[in-house]
Amino acid sequence: MTKPIVEVYARKDCSLCKLRGCALCTEALNIVGKVNLEVPFQFKEVDIDLSEDLARRYVGEIPTIFINGKKAFKYKVDEAEFRKQVRKEIIKAGISKLYSKKEHFS
Repeated sequence: MTKPIVEVYARKDCSLCKLRGCALCTEALNIVGKVNLEVPFQFKEVDIDLSEDLARRYVGEIPTIFINGKKAFKYKVDEAEFRKQVRKEIIKAGISKLYSKKEHFS
């Protein structure tokens, strides 16, 4: 089974956000972690503060979640929808793999 790649562009330190009491990055990471216990995927956390380019690009758009390179969520992550999208990517990868095997044997 090919595992989807989930990338979360966020801040490790939420206290740097200008929004008072903002914990969106922490909430998003908790949801992603919870779903990863049930649905297998590769996970990569990207701290935007480690790169000036990333900080400039994402400072007003965190957290941003990508699934297989496609932007899936910005700011809030809906757990049910996130789970659905990850499962959809797993199914797509499986179908693609089956199709390529079928062509190989034809």
